[in-house]
Amino acid sequence: MEPELGPRLGIQFLSERVLRSGGKYICISLVQTHVVELLFSKLRFGWQVSVHAIPQQSASVSSYHSFIIAAVKENSSALHSIVTSFDSTALTYNKLQVQGLLDTIAKENKLRSQHTDGEDILYSFEELQIGAKGDMKQLVPGRRTRIMLGEPGISRFNYSAVIMDSYERFGPFLYGCGVFLVPKSRTHEWLFSSEEGQWQVVENAKAGRLIMVFLDANHSRVDMEDVQKDLSPLVEGLAPAQSENDSQIPFMMASDGVAKRDIVQEVDSPLTGRIIVEDVIFSEKNGNGNVLPENETFRRLLFERTPGLVQSEALLKNTENPNKSVGKAMIDEAIRHSRYRKKKNRTGRSSDSSIRQGSKTYVHVDHTYLASLYHGGMLTGLGLIISELELLVVSEKLVKTVIVGLGAGLLPMFLRQRMPFLNIEVVELDPIIADLARIFFGFIEDAQMKLHIGDGVEIVKEMTNISKSSSINDIPLRSEIPRTLDRENQCGKGTGDSKGVHVLIIDVDSDDPSTGLTCPHSNFVEESFLKTAKESLVAGGILILNLVSRSTAVHEMVISRMQMVFEQLFSLEIEEDVNKILFALPKKGHFSNDGLLEAVIRLEKLLTSSAPWGNGPNIKEYARKMKCLK
Repeated sequence: MEPELGPRLGIQFLSERVLRSGGKYICISLVQTHVVELLFSKLRFGWQVSVHAIPQQSASVSSYHSFIIAAVKENSSALHSIVTSFDSTALTYNKLQVQGLLDTIAKENKLRSQHTDGEDILYSFEELQIGAKGDMKQLVPGRRTRIMLGEPGISRFNYSAVIMDSYERFGPFLYGCGVFLVPKSRTHEWLFSSEEGQWQVVENAKAGRLIMVFLDANHSRVDMEDVQKDLSPLVEGLAPAQSENDSQIPFMMASDGVAKRDIVQEVDSPLTGRIIVEDVIFSEKNGNGNVLPENETFRRLLFERTPGLVQSEALLKNTENPNKSVGKAMIDEAIRHSRYRKKKNRTGRSSDSSIRQGSKTYVHVDHTYLASLYHGGMLTGLGLIISELELLVVSEKLVKTVIVGLGAGLLPMFLRQRMPFLNIEVVELDPIIADLARIFFGFIEDAQMKLHIGDGVEIVKEMTNISKSSSINDIPLRSEIPRTLDRENQCGKGTGDSKGVHVLIIDVDSDDPSTGLTCPHSNFVEESFLKTAKESLVAGGILILNLVSRSTAVHEMVISRMQMVFEQLFSLEIEEDVNKILFALPKKGHFSNDGLLEAVIRLEKLLTSSAPWGNGPNIKEYARKMKCLK
């Protein structure tokens, strides 16, 4: 078996010569590593393997020694350690040969020990067929098995997969067995990479056994039909007996529903990593769950470190006569402030690519529309402080609002247009994200909208420490935008309470997936920060936090901490998404379901005072879904 020819001949030899129980393989070999590793892997379950040195006459130390590898077939799938009958110190021949053999045996015995201890081991198809994890023809609820599918000469590709037998409570089942393909761009998501997340996929798939296949870079340029054809014969042998009446094994795939994608800009940030701005058209009319006209284009902001998670999403609109376009003026002003002025992206197009070359059409973001459903959910929570908001509006005072996490700047821009009585301060850690928001999403600042570059946790702490004597404008922030120290006089209105914040919104992502949190960063749900956030609020204020995690344990932990710190806590789950919005009040209010709905109706009047509501989010429907947790 020559190494340059691969293991195909060896695999064929071992597969064609099947022994009955008690039969024995005898292999005389120079124990090259590629030979021994193949033998050990194929003679793993249900074999007793031993290695013996063949006595030889004295020779030079450079000569190779011959060995016998003996394997006895058992009538079971038991796993035994490999034993040796020779004294390695007595072998005076090629020391590298002997040491290589001993290392390979030690490696294999360690792997067999891990199997015995029940560790999460990657099995081969043959090992499962001979019963390494029990009878695979039978469903064993809760059984989870990792497997490597495919071999040279048998399939075009190799595939890493996990076989999961559904719990009975997940039923009734539509299929006896199903295959779920996970594209490379989504394999690192918690839903597919963690065991807890995988069981959620199994529950939703409605299959008695789900074979979850993880695609890699080798499959990226291959049509999915070809992948399915390659996989079909491999998974047929893994189907349980209960699926024998099924006409075929159904294939499913994790998809984002995008029919067309155009990369507008890619840039690398020292803080965030690769950041992508893309324009997409969805394959379905309802996109994210909103009813949309067909073929609408959306602009999205994505971070490569969180594959599959859309940071921001905006509806694009066309404007004729760009010279008179308000949107164009906004972009021009943004580019003037930006470090990316005149810079070319990787496709060679100018960064201010919202203007289509050779066309009189100007593309701009529609800031009257919230494409992200959870933004509408956040907005609904303001109904919990409607009396405070109405009082400030009647008194002609500004509502001090702090948003930690800029993203594409879509929520701040929407609030600025819909609620002109807000005095908005946005905090963003990464200046490159701020530049992208200005250039590609039309984010602009004015007397009542300011952006600060800095750490949100530290800035909220500073706000709390000096709020007794100062306003937020006196906080020593690291910012590239000139500070306006006397904004109350400049705006012509004072804030309702210069010693506290009325609305504090936390909407940031996490760069540490090990915590189980996608949003926010774990620092924002530490008890110490939550106490600081509470102290920063006025008595009638509110903390709104965007929580994204597939882990039930993480959800319970965050909610428990917030219940300990705040006097009242509400939650809203966005069914079409993975977001849970938490609304925390430093002072207990009195809201029944009817009372909350009435408050949101009053909120809607404030939101429509400047312009018709049009295609704004259905906040009344969100109000009906809100739950009081404390």
